[in-house]
Amino acid sequence: MAKYILKRLAQSLLTIFLVVCVVFLLMRLLPNDYYFTEEQLIKLTDEQQHDILEKAGMLDHPLVQLGRYLKGILLHGDFGVSHRIQTGKSVTSIIASRFGISMRLGLIALVFSLLIGVPSGILQARFKDGLYDHIGTAFTIFINAVPHLVSYSLVMVFGARLLGLPSMYSGRKVWKFMLFGMQCKFNYSQILPIICLSLGSIASYMLWMRRYMVDELNKDYIRLAKLKGLSSTRVMFSHVMKNAFLPLAQYLPYSVLLTVGGSILVERFFSVPGIGNLLPDAIAKFDVNCVQALVILYASLGIIGLFLGDLLMTLLDPRISLVEKGGTR
Repeated sequence: MAKYILKRLAQSLLTIFLVVCVVFLLMRLLPNDYYFTEEQLIKLTDEQQHDILEKAGMLDHPLVQLGRYLKGILLHGDFGVSHRIQTGKSVTSIIASRFGISMRLGLIALVFSLLIGVPSGILQARFKDGLYDHIGTAFTIFINAVPHLVSYSLVMVFGARLLGLPSMYSGRKVWKFMLFGMQCKFNYSQILPIICLSLGSIASYMLWMRRYMVDELNKDYIRLAKLKGLSSTRVMFSHVMKNAFLPLAQYLPYSVLLTVGGSILVERFFSVPGIGNLLPDAIAKFDVNCVQALVILYASLGIIGLFLGDLLMTLLDPRISLVEKGGTR
């Protein structure tokens, strides 16, 4: 087990390292003019631009720049400074100031998705070919077939008109309430972004949970359990659901990390000031250091999520053997 973990960890770290190198070198292929704003290009002479680029190290060999960049990341967690989003401010601090908003929305949306999607998929399998199953299948097909912008627009229109919910995110729209003697706050402008973040995950959990449970229900050990006199409810929850949830568990850490990382489309659509909304801004303004850091962040979250998913799968499923004859997995 320890050997497998170390091997997978080394593979994940090597992949992240390659992503950092490739992203950095690709960004260095852009012309140096993107380092300056349009106003600076008009005001500064060619000699002044050359001096600024030389002082910033932008004229060094790309491999020298890469070595300096890797050193800053490994020793200080420094991804450079922003030149367009917040001029002169550390990219790390810019991302950190927005990460909390994306994390809060993402975690709430993920919990919401699990609480609705998994039980709904179980009920679809339990009442296969019934009315509930047809409704759930129609919902899944609709969410997967309709473009995301269309479904998000429908949520925004109905939420704003029927429920009176704010259509744009705002830090000022807060409900205050007492819970267990403690005063709590909830920003109700988060409701529509959370619903939109949850839609795709709910449909996926419903689809795959139903599929895996239907597959399990047709296996021989389930027929044997029923012949022994076990009730359908006990078979469903003691055997079928446990084995059907295992494939979903593998991708749960991946879903958690990517959801926490924020959704670019949802945050852009509802003007949420999270890191998902930061990436298109950085690209539009050619803020190279911000783009590099965010692409590396998203790639790292995905790689780490897959690594944790593999580990979780080996812990939950005793049928998986990490050691085989003739070598290791």
